[in-house]
Amino acid sequence: MTDWSTKPQPVGESRWRFPHFSEWPGDDLIIAGADLEPATLIAAYRNGIFPMALSNSKVLGWWSPDPRGIVPLDQLRVTRSMRQSDKQYEVRVDTCFVDVVGGCANPLRKDGWITGAFIRAYTRLHELGWAHSVEVFDRDGQLAGGLYGVRVERLFAGESMFNVRRDASKVALMALVQLMLDTGMTLLDVQWRTDHLDSLGAIGVARERYLVLLAEALASAAT
Repeated sequence: MTDWSTKPQPVGESRWRFPHFSEWPGDDLIIAGADLEPATLIAAYRNGIFPMALSNSKVLGWWSPDPRGIVPLDQLRVTRSMRQSDKQYEVRVDTCFVDVVGGCANPLRKDGWITGAFIRAYTRLHELGWAHSVEVFDRDGQLAGGLYGVRVERLFAGESMFNVRRDASKVALMALVQLMLDTGMTLLDVQWRTDHLDSLGAIGVARERYLVLLAEALASAAT
């Protein structure tokens, strides 16, 4: 496992201006348009916003759910099954980012949203040191599952997870939480809550509260 001590490369200023919180609508969708350039993406995460294409459209939507799903690092629910599964797998970090994103982008998955444009954009963020993957391998050395997301200071913005073997994505989440604790990170964002995430300890916080937690996470760099 890595300690994530290497600083990401600068991405510069975004050419787009995201609206101030005081200008946001009441809906989860904040604004539409812009692009997936590294500077745009990092500016969005710093403002509590993330991208996802609008339904049946190539137009980008920029979202801030209310309530916002987060996993408190001290409240991850680890079952006996997860602990047993953890012993069956090997966890690695940032060794096959593209494969993990590809697993998450499987077109057979329900409600898939990860297009080729997103794969290219987040692969570029990975190359610059901003996006990371946690990978879970079975005893045969095959990728059994994993997750990926974006790290900005003490924030990890989880984007997606997948598994092809039992509990593999849960083992990846366990490893991510431990890595975050080990490196002084404070905020694990999972965007929208789902029954699956709730079963692992996710909670919903009001948008205003999330932005306070985000400001605290961005206030000082992780070690």
